[in-house]
Parts: sequence; structure tokens; C-alpha cells
Amino acid sequence: MLVLGIDSSTQSTKALVVDADDGSVVTEAKASHPDGTEVDPAAWWEAAQNAIGEVVASAPGRIEAVSVGGQQHGMVALDSDGEPVRDALLWNDTRSAPQAEQLIERHGADSLSRRTGSVPVASFTITKLAWLAQNEPDNADRVAQVLLPHDWVGWQLAGRPEQTWTDHGDASGTGYYSPTTGEWLPDLLTEAMGGRTPALPALLPSHAEAARATLPGIEGATIGAGTGDNMAAALGLGLTPGDVAVSLGTSGAVFAPAEHAGADPSGTVAGFCDATGRYLPLVCTLNAARVLSSTAHMLDTDLEGLSRLALAAEPGAGGLSLLPYLEGERTPNLPEATGTLAGLTGSNMTPQNLARAAVEGMLCGMADAIDALRDAGGEVRRVLLIGGAGRSEAVQAIAPGLFGVDVDVPEPAEYVAIGAAKQAAWARSGGATPPDWEVAGTRRTVGDDTSGEAVRAAYAAARKQVHGI
Repeated sequence: MLVLGIDSSTQSTKALVVDADDGSVVTEAKASHPDGTEVDPAAWWEAAQNAIGEVVASAPGRIEAVSVGGQQHGMVALDSDGEPVRDALLWNDTRSAPQAEQLIERHGADSLSRRTGSVPVASFTITKLAWLAQNEPDNADRVAQVLLPHDWVGWQLAGRPEQTWTDHGDASGTGYYSPTTGEWLPDLLTEAMGGRTPALPALLPSHAEAARATLPGIEGATIGAGTGDNMAAALGLGLTPGDVAVSLGTSGAVFAPAEHAGADPSGTVAGFCDATGRYLPLVCTLNAARVLSSTAHMLDTDLEGLSRLALAAEPGAGGLSLLPYLEGERTPNLPEATGTLAGLTGSNMTPQNLARAAVEGMLCGMADAIDALRDAGGEVRRVLLIGGAGRSEAVQAIAPGLFGVDVDVPEPAEYVAIGAAKQAAWARSGGATPPDWEVAGTRRTVGDDTSGEAVRAAYAAARKQVHGI
């Protein structure tokens, strides 16, 4: 049986046709999305159609099921005709930081973390809706329904039926959902929207059949509930308790499966649900792969060149510490911050040290996130390193020393799309558990030094000096 997994991410749509018997990828395609932190959702649908059309043309048989993993938190606000009232605000749009602060002041971090599993920051959907109500009231008046990016794409696949849907994993990142009860919290939504109460999609179990596809080439295929990108990646990796995924894409995400819902009033750990009926505590940063690509650009090299330069420097980068808050930051919550290079002297101002500081700075943020999961009661037995930046030789060499645990690197793959395909196969089969597909090519990395504690201490000192935290 062939199934289709779709990853509708910030930068592109990836479509994978997968053999449901063993999880092997049969064919795949990719279509780009526009840059920016606000995007017309029609661009996602156009990219999805292009990518799906390409894989359908090369697939060796009929596709029986499809599911979508999508970027979390995005605000897709629709009018009564199902059309967006404005461009969607993405997870990395930080304009709603004042609204996040207002929500916390009004309700208290303890109350919000108990009710929603998280303390809202500018990434969360609820803060974006509050921004819309305060800054574009005419548009807010037109909002009849609110979807998330994966909801929007899945709804298009089904021909825009009357009923929309979402899953508990992606819903848990909105700020108006309760992970403990598995229900929407419409009072928080109405308050954020200034008294308006848009409709919300139906909440479906992860293994549910949501609809049937109407898109040419996959007509009649089962459509799964879909989920958020991090939940799909966890499903694709087959994470079990003790496994911690560190995903280094546009953003950085650290997440691990858990049997019980959590609440962190500090806001560091978001208490999300996963795509299996369990929970997925998660720590997210806004800056990951772009730290490396931006540094490579400044040094007039590519990512491979940056890696070589970083490995040519001594651990600690000659005293340089980079606070990599190039796009503001979510963890720690510094939406207006910029990057800072601390410890610069005439003797350490070399391309090698700067490259090393970029890699170490990005990974120190991830190491802090792993510690936060551990402090919240999570088991940390090993790290699985995934995402584009995780393929860097320097990242793989430096990570074990900074993380302080074994680091395994699975074979590079589109794990969000694979997780979506696994969910599609699960929905089609009606089984009690998702398919058990082997994660191919996993190997353990060996760190290049033992100075992780000193590097992290210098990073923490620089953050304290610049930001007081």
C-alpha cells in the first residue's frame, strides 16, 4: 500500500510517497514557499499541488492515504466564505509580543500553564489573534473561523468540505486548548478576540480518518487528521521515553515523548500533545540553521566551509561567545533581541573562531533546552539529532560535549513528512497503534573535546551580562 506524507513547513512543501509495509520512501518532491513571517495561505496550497502532482506522476501505484504535518502556531483566519481575511501570521512573527505579555498579566503564568500546558509567547496563535483584534479590528470582525496551517492544507485536499478538523497535537500549540481535558478553551479565544468567537475545527484523534481526498491524482484517498511538524517528526522517528529529539531547522526544537501532561509556569517548556495520544513537552528557539547560514555568508563561504573553519578552531573559540538571537528569541523570551558576539579581542578575531562560536552558540541554546526538559521531569537517555543543520560535521562533532549525553544521528530524511505518511497509514489501517517503521542509518557521534562545561559557562556569562538572565 502506498501512502503520501506532506510536510508544509515554513520554507517549502515536501511530499513523500511511502510504502506502508516498511516505511521506505518510493518517490519525493519539493516546492518552495515565499519568504517572510506573513504569507498568503494560497501559496501553501499551490506548493502542495505542485509537489503532489510531481510525486503522483512517478508513483508506481495508487495512493491510498495522505496526511499533512505543518508548521505550528500559524494564524489562518477565514471569513464566512472560507477565504483568508489577511495573510497568515507565522510562528516566527513576533509582532504579538505585547499581546502575550498582556495575557500573562491578565491571567498569570501559573494559571495559563495549568489550563493550556504553556505560557504564551509571540509564536502562539492566541497572541496573534489578540494582535489582530487590537490592530486590525475590521479584519477581526470578518473572522468566522480560525485554522492552523496543517488544517488549511488538509481542508483543501478534501475539497473544502463544510466541516474542518485538526488534531490534539497541533491544537495544543494554540494557547486556547487544554492538554489535560483534550478540549478547546473558547473563553480564552473570545477574550483574546475582544469578544468575538470564531468557529474552531473539530478535534480528531491522531489515527482518525478526517475526510477523503478530491485532488486529482489522489481522489478517494483517506485523509488523516494531520498534526504539527514537531509531532510528525516525533512520530516519524518512533521516539520512546528517554529519547530526546533535537531538530535544527529554521527554528530549533527539543522535544521528548511523555506519558503525562506537564505544566511549566516559567514558560520554558511547552506542554504539547503528541500525535499518538501521549504528550510532547517541547522547548523551541527561533534561531538554529540560520545562525550557521548567516555566519557562512558573512565569512564568504558555504556551510561545508563553515564546518571546516569551526573544526579548525579550539573549543571555546578563543574566548568568543555568540548569543545567536538573530531573529529575536523565544527561549529565552527575548522577542526584540539581536545577536551579540561577546569576548572579542584582537587576537581571537579569526574566521575559525567566529565559525566555532556560531556552532557553539547555537548548540548552547539547545543544551539549555535539554536541561529544561530534564528539570521538568523528563528522562534524557540519548539525543537524536535531526534537521538540516544537524548534518553539519562540526555540529555533530561539537554537540556531544555540550549536551552531555550520547548523540545519535539518523540517516538524513524528511522526518516530518515520514511521520505524516505514518499517520496516513495508521488512519487507513484502523489499527490500534501506528506502523513500526525502522529508522535507517542511525549512528552515534563522537565528540571532539571534553570542554563542554566551560563553553556553556562562558555562554551563560555572556547572556547574563547582556540580558540579565
